[in-house]
Amino acid sequence: MGKATIIPFGPQHPVLPEPLHLDLVVEDEKVIEAIPQIGFVHRGLEKLVETRDYNQFIYVAERICGICAFGHSYGYAETVERLMGVEVPERGQYLRVIWHELSRIHSHILWLGLAADAFGYESLFMHCWRLRERVLDIFEKTTGGRVIFSVVKVGGVVRDIDAAQLAEIIRVLEGIKSDYRQLMDAFLKDSSVMNRTVGVGYLSFEDATNLSMVGPFARASNVAYDVRSLGIGAYGTLSDFQPIVDTQGDCYARMKVRALEVLQSIDIIEEMIARIPAGDISVPVKGNPAEGAEAACVVEQPRGECYYYARGNGSKNLERMRMRTPTSQNLAGMVKALEGCDLADVNMIILTIDPCISCTER
Repeated sequence: MGKATIIPFGPQHPVLPEPLHLDLVVEDEKVIEAIPQIGFVHRGLEKLVETRDYNQFIYVAERICGICAFGHSYGYAETVERLMGVEVPERGQYLRVIWHELSRIHSHILWLGLAADAFGYESLFMHCWRLRERVLDIFEKTTGGRVIFSVVKVGGVVRDIDAAQLAEIIRVLEGIKSDYRQLMDAFLKDSSVMNRTVGVGYLSFEDATNLSMVGPFARASNVAYDVRSLGIGAYGTLSDFQPIVDTQGDCYARMKVRALEVLQSIDIIEEMIARIPAGDISVPVKGNPAEGAEAACVVEQPRGECYYYARGNGSKNLERMRMRTPTSQNLAGMVKALEGCDLADVNMIILTIDPCISCTER
């Protein structure tokens, strides 16, 4: 038995795309314990709710994270609308779902490119990000932005998507689907990828449940929980939504679940476009949140359930705004998955969990 050594891992690391700091307790080449340290990129964004009115804060919320930007503006708006009893028009709800699923696609394809890069497959990395550019082009044409969109407001959305643009979105997504299937199969069926991920970073169904894991991380351990199943907003109109799950609970399963969710999101968008109703995209919102009024909402971000809470005080500024992001939920599971792994597998395990430290620390 070797002597235990503490190795600092991150927050800046050549093979770790996120500013995550871990203190790894190592014996020989085995990780005995992983101790996360957070706060490196903390910005205190939730505090700003006291100095920005509830309409202004939506622009702060979507800057919590670039990749998750739309989901944060969506979740915040939904929470304030519940706080104030605002009913968003159906077309506005459909448009929100279309943009939210596009965000999931671009997040997952970005992740797949990073995974390919971690294996040294530079060509596959470039092809993944080439497909992601097509999604960002859709965002640019429909919202005016490629990272920060500012298209959601309390009461609906600020821009519509006309019939010609909706048809173009379907055409582009069909092209992405064809190319993406080839890239996904090439990656997931590669023997080198399987050798480095099958059986690595295992998390059992019981541990995933007891530690309250969310998102693809949990669903790869056979936890069939997806907020979209709750039918919030236009998600309630989906004909047959079933969460994508796997039973293996290892790095390969997490990669597979996330890869398949891209195809599922394309199907959701196509169904939304086929059934989108005519009508208004927003309603005027007047007044302020009532004194002591409280509301909460959950949204399925690309990395899992994100919980939002708001409390009013009768003024234009909210008294409290709180977000519990999926990565903060998944840190305990990440620590569990790292226990007993080889030191060389640490970066691969973290990569397949896909943490978002910007969201976590805010």
